[in-house]
Amino acid sequence: MKLRFSLTILLHAAVISILSNSYIWVREIPQSLYLLIPMFILANLLPEVWLTKTRNKRFRLCLHGTVLLYAFYISLVVSTVIHIILAVIILPEDSATLLWSLAVCFGVNFVVFWNGIISVYFTSAQVGTKLRVVGILCGMIPVANLLVLYRIIKATTKECFFEFEKEQQNRARQEKQICATKYPILMVHGVFFRDTKYFNYWGRIPQELEANGARIFYGNHPSAQAVADSAAVLKDRMDAILRETGAQKINIIAHSKGGLDCRYAIAKLGADKTVASLTTVNTPHRGCLFADYLLEKIPAEIAEDVAHTYNRTLKKLGEENADFLAAVRDLTDARCKELNEEMPLPEGLFCQSIGSVLTRSSYGTFPLNFSYHLVKYFSGDNDGLVSEDSFAWGHKYTLLRPSEKRGISHGDMIDLNRENIPGFDVREFYVQLVNDLKEKGL
Repeated sequence: MKLRFSLTILLHAAVISILSNSYIWVREIPQSLYLLIPMFILANLLPEVWLTKTRNKRFRLCLHGTVLLYAFYISLVVSTVIHIILAVIILPEDSATLLWSLAVCFGVNFVVFWNGIISVYFTSAQVGTKLRVVGILCGMIPVANLLVLYRIIKATTKECFFEFEKEQQNRARQEKQICATKYPILMVHGVFFRDTKYFNYWGRIPQELEANGARIFYGNHPSAQAVADSAAVLKDRMDAILRETGAQKINIIAHSKGGLDCRYAIAKLGADKTVASLTTVNTPHRGCLFADYLLEKIPAEIAEDVAHTYNRTLKKLGEENADFLAAVRDLTDARCKELNEEMPLPEGLFCQSIGSVLTRSSYGTFPLNFSYHLVKYFSGDNDGLVSEDSFAWGHKYTLLRPSEKRGISHGDMIDLNRENIPGFDVREFYVQLVNDLKEKGL
């Protein structure tokens, strides 16, 4: 891939450089346009065609844009050198020809640049919002715009290589179906989110699991309710999945408060008979002192106003029974202690928990970068929302502490920002997690 990628970039850079500096040639040989125009069209339409056979349109378009931006960058350097030579040595007194040549050069590179930058802006998961904004703000500042463009190209290049390796990995093990568990998988979201077809709460994880044989379903429960109320909805959802699939049981992977909701359904609502395993991810089993702090420090009138606004907004979006304050209260330290007494570790099903910690607040996106310091003050190491000492539960506990300085946030564990984190491949982590369930016969 890297060799083909380099050769493709060099080929397109050569083509774009020729086209950018073709004015004098075309003036002397007008018929050359019959060759140059098709070259220009093909260079802008098919830059990635030799690199991959992927069916992932987003990946192809990101690769497309990356190749074009490299070609633009190289062409810009080549064209600058050529026009300096033209102006100083070859055409020092023919300003008209020089200006026309510059106009053609500008036009060709303009099209190539915007083709490339729009492609990566709309498809790259690794060119974050911050870099996009900086790119826009620096777009008209000489030198600064080229430095920012270099950072963008560097980010998309890493992304393209990473995605290509992921596809190769999945293709190589496709026949093994390593995530084809005996029972279907129910993925349960946390508080203040909903399952929608437009924005997957679990990011790229479900698609990766399905590519390796998993059958994925979602909780489709309210975004904010008391644990008991969410559990009742989830119990109905579990029963519906069993009827739909004909399976006898299901495996559950639940994030944040979703883990408490599922524990309640298992312990209090009879779901223990139909659940084969429960994996909780960054769940506050012993509560979150940050929730206590908010309820204690924020004036009751303001808390009620926030809750009313949230509940009213969610009602307009189709969620009739949203209850902001009930959800927050069930995450407090005292309430979670009560819930733990009511929800003992169930017998006959495999239970495990996973947690992660951030090492620097700046790596947690808002509001986690803000709450990280508060949680650390009250409870020590945390993921930006839940403290480390609240994660552990079940027969097996895994705490993720990457060697990289970055750490892993509450949102990173569900691929919320679709970010490729150095030292932690979140998609592969879940593939191996589900593969482990398969190996256990679940």
